[in-house]
Amino acid sequence: MNYFITGGTGFIGTHLTKLINELHPEAKVYNLDIVKPGTPLPTVKDYKSPLKDGETLKSEFIYCDVRKPIELNVPASSEDIIFNFAAVHRTPGHPDHEYFETNIRGAENVCAFAEKHGIKKIVFTSSIAPYGAAEELKKETTLPTPNTPYGISKLVAEKIHTIWQAKNEKERQLTIVRPGVVFGKGENGNFTRLYWAIKGHKFAYPGRKDTIKACIYVKELVRFMLYRLEHHEEGVELYNCCFEPAYTIQHIVEAMKKVTGLNSTVFDIPNWVIMPAATIIGAMGAPMGICPARVKKLQISTNICGEKLKNSGYQFRWTFEEALNDWFEENDRKWLK
Repeated sequence: MNYFITGGTGFIGTHLTKLINELHPEAKVYNLDIVKPGTPLPTVKDYKSPLKDGETLKSEFIYCDVRKPIELNVPASSEDIIFNFAAVHRTPGHPDHEYFETNIRGAENVCAFAEKHGIKKIVFTSSIAPYGAAEELKKETTLPTPNTPYGISKLVAEKIHTIWQAKNEKERQLTIVRPGVVFGKGENGNFTRLYWAIKGHKFAYPGRKDTIKACIYVKELVRFMLYRLEHHEEGVELYNCCFEPAYTIQHIVEAMKKVTGLNSTVFDIPNWVIMPAATIIGAMGAPMGICPARVKKLQISTNICGEKLKNSGYQFRWTFEEALNDWFEENDRKWLK
């Protein structure tokens, strides 16, 4: 059995590959990506790899642009598994058309590759973005109302995968996961920026402390994916992936401070102060990623319900604080990167 991971060089793909190597050392893992492992991403400032110093990704790299039909000179069979992670996802950060070109065309080409080789199992990493930005609690049954090009493209990609499964619904297995904020080594995202902002005394609560930010540890996410492959025989299943209940930004900040030994005081800045300041800072080049769009994003809750995951039979390996501590250990208890 082979594992094909589109976007395998990325954050989640790297952690999944390491887990497969650990649990199924006999399996062949193919990394289908346009970026070789260990290559700094030009779109990410101060990029940090998910791999430790001197560590190599134990998979076979194959240059593959999912925006084009996928033709590989490697054996593939109906027993193989596809993890489709390839995506343009940072938002804001890309022209609108790039989200559609990669996320929609990529879904079409991945499903066509599965169709061609009779592959029966796909795990697709979507996003909570299809729900749209709103304070209300979102369950898997909530009607999606995406309001960004990224969210729209991900919802369409979900439907493309669902159509693939419906063509042979008695045999094909599709798992769609909608993760909250995924954190861990090599994230290069929200949690990393938050840590360094707190450490550098540059973070303040942007107008409120009770903003809910659903999140999940990357190692937990990839373990859950493999768990579902073993406990899902056919059909389509959809899971929000986050701790249940989801945590507030204040809880996240205090836990991060506790685990890493930071003693910084975090203040609460009123909205009437922070938005004009963000506009000025954004005009100066947005140091620390500060700009009006990102501040506004911070102020809106990602109030995602993880109850279905909690009741799925999967046993979480880490609590939230334990996950932060494990990440801290991955960095020799020096920092979070």
